[in-house]
Order: sequence, then structure tokens, then C-alpha cells
Amino acid sequence: MGDWGFLSTLLEKVQSHSTVIGKIWMVVLFLFRIMVLGAGAESVWGDEQSDFICNTQQPGCENVCYDWTFPISHIRFWVLQIIFVSTPTLIYLGHAVHIIHKENKLRELLSSPGGTQCKRPKYTNERGKVQIKGNLLGSYLTQLAVKIVIEAGFIVGQYYLYGFVMVPMFPCSKKPCPFTVECYMSRPTEKTIFIIFMLVVACVSLALNVIEMFYLICKRVRCRRRPQKFTSPEYPASLSGPRWPTTEEALKQNRMNADLEASHSVAGSLDGAKDEKRLLSGH
Repeated sequence: MGDWGFLSTLLEKVQSHSTVIGKIWMVVLFLFRIMVLGAGAESVWGDEQSDFICNTQQPGCENVCYDWTFPISHIRFWVLQIIFVSTPTLIYLGHAVHIIHKENKLRELLSSPGGTQCKRPKYTNERGKVQIKGNLLGSYLTQLAVKIVIEAGFIVGQYYLYGFVMVPMFPCSKKPCPFTVECYMSRPTEKTIFIIFMLVVACVSLALNVIEMFYLICKRVRCRRRPQKFTSPEYPASLSGPRWPTTEEALKQNRMNADLEASHSVAGSLDGAKDEKRLLSGH
């Protein structure tokens, strides 16, 4: 497992810059791929070539038949799969670290005298936690799409290279074999179990990537469809716009309007009586 230490350290840093589904994908990668590959699979496949036996004494026949049966070892194939699948995530990590570094500098400028004219940090908060949106969201979705393609490509490639079941006997007629010889692989059942296990884990990883991509896309579409709040001096930010009065409020307003009209009419009649009295006194 020491060979995987550097890759594991880098991938652990991605967890703080990814979604919950991305964190689950990382756990699957660590526990069920890297650890199982280093702890069990290497010991199972350690004797694959030495115990590959063909029923012939022709020199070189076994080596040729083994190379024809297994163009690449299962262990090396899975190592390449893990490295290729992890590479887009590491590229996204580099993008996220670059953004954090830029916005930390921007935050320092804002805290300095005369720095109020600078634009505000967009992708990180005060604690440096990344918010996946904008260009960073595009980078995250791109690395998910690339991982889906790579994962699916390796699954299909494994099927076409040597299938998903390890058969105990392989017929071989390659030169320099004098005739069609029969070659036998050691512990085919145990190796088949490992092959199926790694295949299931790869499918789970692929499904997690697809679910995470749809989750982010749906979240983005939902945010765009959300109506913008209307703010103005008449309508504070806590309100979404002008509000229609309720029935009780309307009745109360009607009573107030009626009382106001009545007071105006009484005041008007009193003013008229005063004017009439003034005219009579003038005569």
C-alpha cells in the first residue's frame, strides 16, 4: 500500500471540495479498489505465469500462449484503471486549489486599506470552503463526464480482453507450439471471484458518477428556475413583491374609508352652516 500513499493523499484533499456523492465515491475508491487490490488481489495473481502450465515440452510455447491469453495482467489492468479514473479528479483538485489561492489573495486585498473597490470572492467563503458554482461547476461536471467515459471504457475493455469469468483451460495453437495445446490456469475460481468483485465495484463507481452528474445538473436547473425576489424602497428584501391584502384587512380598510368619508361630510356641513350664518349676520 505504500505505492498508493501519494495518490491517496491527493485524493483525500478532494473530499473537502466535492459533494456528498463525491465523498462516497472516494470511499469506494479507497476501500473497495485500492485496499482490496493491494491486500488481496496481488497475492492471488502473484503466481499466474509460473503456474500457467501447457501440455507440451516445446520451448517458448507456454510463454507465447500466456501472452496470447492475457495481453495484460489483471493487476496491471486494474492499476491503470484506478490511475486513469483518478486523473480527472486530480485535475479538478488543481483547479480548485488555484481558485482558493486567488480568492485568498483577493480577501487579503479587501482587508487592506483602499481595498473596498476590489470584487468580492465568488467561489469561497471566509473559511476557504469551495462553493461549486460557475466555472468551478463546469470543471466539476467535466471531470465527472470524463470519469464516466473512462470507467465505461475500462469495463468494456475488460470484457473484450478476457471476459468476466476465468476458465480453467485455454486451448492455444500459436507458434512455436507444434499443435493445439491445452493450457491451465491455477485457482480459476478464486480469480473469478476477484474479477466479479472488481467489476461490481467499477459499476458502483460508474453509477455514483452518473448520479452525481444528474444531481448537480438538476440542482443548477432548479436554481435558475427559482423566481428572483423583488426588492425596492417600497418593498424590503424580506418580501418577494407587493402583497394582496387579506379579507380582514380589506374590511378594516373599508371601515376606515367609510369613517373618513363621514368625517369629511360632517366637516363639510359644519363649514356650510358657518358660511350661511356669516352671510346672515352680514345683512
